[in-house]
Amino acid sequence: MKSPALSLLPKILIAITLGLVCSLFFPSWAIRIFATFNSLFGNFLGMFVPVLIIGLISSGIADLGKGAGRMLLLTAVLAYVSTVLAGMFSFDVCRTSLPHILGKDTQIFGSGAEEISFTPFFVIEIPKFIDVTSALVLSFLLGLSMTFIKGTSMKGLADDLKDIVTLVINKVLIPTLPIYIFGIFLIMGAQGSMAAQISLFLKIIVLIFAMHITVLILQFCIAGIVAKKNPFKALIKMLPAYATALGTSSSAATIPVTLEQTKKNGVREEIANFTVPLCATIHMPCSLLKITACAYVLMYSMHIPIDTGTFIQFIFIGAITMVAAPGVPGGSIMAALGPLASILGFTAEMQATMIALYIVMDSFGTAGNVTGDGAIAMIIDRVYKKNNSEN
Repeated sequence: MKSPALSLLPKILIAITLGLVCSLFFPSWAIRIFATFNSLFGNFLGMFVPVLIIGLISSGIADLGKGAGRMLLLTAVLAYVSTVLAGMFSFDVCRTSLPHILGKDTQIFGSGAEEISFTPFFVIEIPKFIDVTSALVLSFLLGLSMTFIKGTSMKGLADDLKDIVTLVINKVLIPTLPIYIFGIFLIMGAQGSMAAQISLFLKIIVLIFAMHITVLILQFCIAGIVAKKNPFKALIKMLPAYATALGTSSSAATIPVTLEQTKKNGVREEIANFTVPLCATIHMPCSLLKITACAYVLMYSMHIPIDTGTFIQFIFIGAITMVAAPGVPGGSIMAALGPLASILGFTAEMQATMIALYIVMDSFGTAGNVTGDGAIAMIIDRVYKKNNSEN
């Protein structure tokens, strides 16, 4: 019998651990081999990100345009506002708490780079055919246009490009990513910041988990007020969906459980059947919360200036790009690579570090997202129940 293949999460954890351990005894020439590989992979990633953006986001927005009129619009607006507010909450918590948690003079990522440098043996440049900002604008333009035109040729082309991008992610990026992350942490460990990196990871995980719980409580308190139901009882009823998402790391795979628990909260079947699958695609508050926190921590630890206006811009754009997340392993962080690069100026190495930080906590973000879908459904159900009674 074949032994089951490891999922991405344990591969990432193994890569991080091995990278830090091997940094203690690997010779310089061996480290430079992985630095060369990382240079090649990073240049490929930089070229592919605009293609990924166009392939995923244009098709995702076009799919979003097919639905049930006002209910679709209201659900989409609530999901977007919820996602943006979660990102803003994350940014504010990081801004106020990180100086106390990490210290004002902390420099973890990149520390020691001046004393020890591991340069690649050679570099092959892979230029982009379009920059990230242009790819984002083009994706929005194509996606929105396809929701209005009657033809199907352009939508079919967008779906084919999405399939190609998904294939490259599944067959090239995902299998290669652990090697790339191994190289990153091998180099960082050799530069002398291993203990600080481990400490930082643990602090980030605790902080983000606490923010997840807070966001869920706030979501259900608001939903409880609107729907006139006990928010804590409603939240407790959604825990089976939370537990299922922890195990599957997939919003789509958790939909049947989310539907069942949402109906147990008194949401009518027709409302639940519409809002839950839709929110599984567009409602990503805990994912954006996590990405915002990881991005802030990474910039803070590298002493990169953090501008509030720029981060708010990233949050608003990031909430839109989340529609590209479902169906792709680590989809939320993959979709966020564009705004990370174009708005926050993240390099390929910083993007890979973000992927590593995100994947380690991926199931918690998914669990938070699907649990919050129940709160959105409660609000939609109450609004349409009130409208029907008035009519």
